[in-house]
Amino acid sequence: MTRMNPMRTVLAGAAALLAVGGLAAGPAQAASAPPAGTAVAARAQVRAGTPAAHRVVTFFEEYRRAVLGESGETPRAVRERYLAPGLDRRLDAWAQEHDADPVFRAQNVPVDWSAQQVEEAYGLASVRLTEFWGGGGQDVWFVVRLSDLRIIGLDDQPAF
Repeated sequence: MTRMNPMRTVLAGAAALLAVGGLAAGPAQAASAPPAGTAVAARAQVRAGTPAAHRVVTFFEEYRRAVLGESGETPRAVRERYLAPGLDRRLDAWAQEHDADPVFRAQNVPVDWSAQQVEEAYGLASVRLTEFWGGGGQDVWFVVRLSDLRIIGLDDQPAF
């Protein structure tokens, strides 16, 4: 029996969807620098094919850079810019209860990720962000209010 590499399967699926004109979730950022000549704009489009998914990816990338100390911002400042105040308070409580980063839902920083909007209803979008580490991955679900693209929900399960 042939065993497929999960990342290769994701990449093949994303490439197939792009070939027929669709937008799909694909790897957001390689663990190392992209090869010379790689189209970064095309890679970003694959990750964030809708305004809500783009907003989640932008938040996640800025938050990750802040956690790693690669930007001039603190993780708290990034969260305050993108998240609704009530969500920010709930994430603080989650972090205390679980002794982990409330955005990554883990104690370490993901090395790769992908995002895809999976549903839209009642002025809200549900976006699944899949985080990857060397040994596997997990999904984190975001709810984005479409009127202002404010992130109002973040959980381990889809809200709708």
